[in-house]
Amino acid sequence: MPTLHWIGKDKVINHHREVPYKVLEHGYGFDAAKGKTKQPTGSGNMVIHGDNLEALKSLLPQYEGKVKCIYIDPPYNTGNEGWVYNDNVNDPRIKKWLGDVVGKEGEDLSRHDKWLCMMYPRLVLLHKLLAADGSIWVSMDDNEQANLKLIMDEIFGSGHFIADVIWRSSDASNNDAKTFSVDHNHTLVYAKSKEWQPNRLSRTEDDNAHYKNPDNDPRGPWFPGNVSSPNPRTNLRYDLVTPSGKRITPPKNGWRWSSERMTEMIERKEVIFSEDESRIVKKTFLADQKGITPSSNWWDIEDTGHNRNAKYELLKIFPEQSASEVFSTPKPTKFLNRILEVAAHKDSIILDSFAGSGTTAHAVLSLNLRDGGNRKFILIEMMDYAETITAERVTRVMQGYGEGKNKTEGTGGAFDYYTLGAPLFDAQQNLNEAVGVERIREYIWYSETRAALETPAATVKGKAAKVNPYYLGMHERTAYYFVFEAKALTTLDHELLGTLPTKGERTVIYADNCLLPKKFLEQHGIVFKKIPRDISRF
Repeated sequence: MPTLHWIGKDKVINHHREVPYKVLEHGYGFDAAKGKTKQPTGSGNMVIHGDNLEALKSLLPQYEGKVKCIYIDPPYNTGNEGWVYNDNVNDPRIKKWLGDVVGKEGEDLSRHDKWLCMMYPRLVLLHKLLAADGSIWVSMDDNEQANLKLIMDEIFGSGHFIADVIWRSSDASNNDAKTFSVDHNHTLVYAKSKEWQPNRLSRTEDDNAHYKNPDNDPRGPWFPGNVSSPNPRTNLRYDLVTPSGKRITPPKNGWRWSSERMTEMIERKEVIFSEDESRIVKKTFLADQKGITPSSNWWDIEDTGHNRNAKYELLKIFPEQSASEVFSTPKPTKFLNRILEVAAHKDSIILDSFAGSGTTAHAVLSLNLRDGGNRKFILIEMMDYAETITAERVTRVMQGYGEGKNKTEGTGGAFDYYTLGAPLFDAQQNLNEAVGVERIREYIWYSETRAALETPAATVKGKAAKVNPYYLGMHERTAYYFVFEAKALTTLDHELLGTLPTKGERTVIYADNCLLPKKFLEQHGIVFKKIPRDISRF
C-alpha cells in the first residue's frame, strides 16, 4: 500500500499518546423546557469548547468504540484567512502547536506539511472513538483530498474505504472561473469494519414509477431485468432450454445465474419469455425492494442542499448578524441529514470534532423530531465562537427561531456545554488532585479495561455488601482497587487487604506503597501498582 511522507510525520505519528489527558469541565446545561441550568442535563448531548486534539482524548474513557457516525469538515487549507472560520493552518494556535510538537523542523514545513501534521493525530483518536459498526465521513475539496485519502488509508486501512461521495456544493456555476467552475466537494467515507453496510434510503414515487404489472402477476408490479452476465463468465455458458423445448445458446458473457437456479426461476415464472421466446427477462418485484442503495453522487440540491441555502439557513437562525459575519460556506442541514440517514440509527452517538456553526447537531435534532429517535451529538469547536455561534445555534434550534411565517418550531431537547479543564498529571507527572478523585478513578479504570467506569457493586459470599470506597469494579474476573487519599499516603499491607472484600482470580491494587512480600502477592494473585509511577499514560 502506498504511504505518504512529509516533513514532521515522524513527530506526529504517535503524538496522540503524548497529548495531556484533561478533564472536561461542565459549564452549563440547557433544556428547551427549563432554560439554562448549572446542573448537567443528563441528555448525553455535548458541545465542547477547546482544542479538538485534547478534547478527543478526554472523550476516550467514556466513548472509545461507541461512536456510530463521525462527521468532520476540517480546514480545507485554501490559504484564505479572511473568514470567520479561519480555513488555514497558519492559525496562531496551530502554529504554536506545530512549534511545540515538531520543533525547529516545523519552520521548513509547507502548508501541506502543516495540514498533515495537524490532521494525523486527530484522525488516530477518531479511529479509536469509532464503533466497530461505525463509519467516518470527512469533507474536503481538491486542495487536500489526495493527501487526505492516503492518510485515511494508512490510519483506517485502504480496505476500509467505502466511497468518495461527490456533493454538489454550489447551486450555480461560476462564470468568472478561469478554467473550470468547481461546483462540488468530496466526502471520503471509511468504516471500522469491512463488513459495514449503509442504511438503505426510503423509496420515492419516482423510484417506483418504472415498476409495472402488464400481465397482472399476483405478486404485484415488477421491472424487467437482464438475464445475461455483465462480465465474462465461462462457467455460466450453457444452453438454456425454453418452456417449449427450444434450446438457446448463451450470450457472449454467459448467463447471470447457474443452470440450476435459472431452471428454478423459470418454474416460478420469475424468468419469463416473449411469445416467440426471442426475449428473456427476469422479473424484479417491487414488493421485494427494501429501499434504495445510496449513491456516491449527491447532485440533487433538493435532497442534500448547497452552500448558499446553508448560509440562508444560518442567517435565519441569527437574524442579528449580517451576511458577512456568518460562515461563508457552512454545510446545509439537508446534507448532514442524508449522511445520518445512511450512517446512523435512531439511538446512535454522532461526533463532529470540527463543529463550526453546529450543523451536525441541528441535523441530529431535526431527525429526532421527525422520527422520534434518540440520537446523541457531541460537538467540539476550538474557536472563540464555540459558545456564541455553535452552542447558541443548538439553543435556538431547540427553542425555535424566526417570526411569523418564517418561524421554525423548536425541536426540543437538551445539551451540556463543556470546556477543557486541568490535566490529570502535573508537570512533574504526579496526579493533579485538583481534578477530583472521581475523574482519576475513571481514568484508572479506563487505562486498565478500555471501558467506561460504572458504579460498582461489591458482594461478600454472594450477598450484597457496602461498596468499598477504593473499589473500581470487576472486569474479566479481575478486581480493581484504587487506594488513594488526597491528604495521606496509602500502604498495601495485611490490614488494608483485609478491608477489601471483593477478590477476583486476579486483583489489581493501586496504592502509594506496598509492604506485602512479592511471594505473598504472587500466591494470592495480587498485582500491586504504585501511584503515580504505574498509572498508564494513553
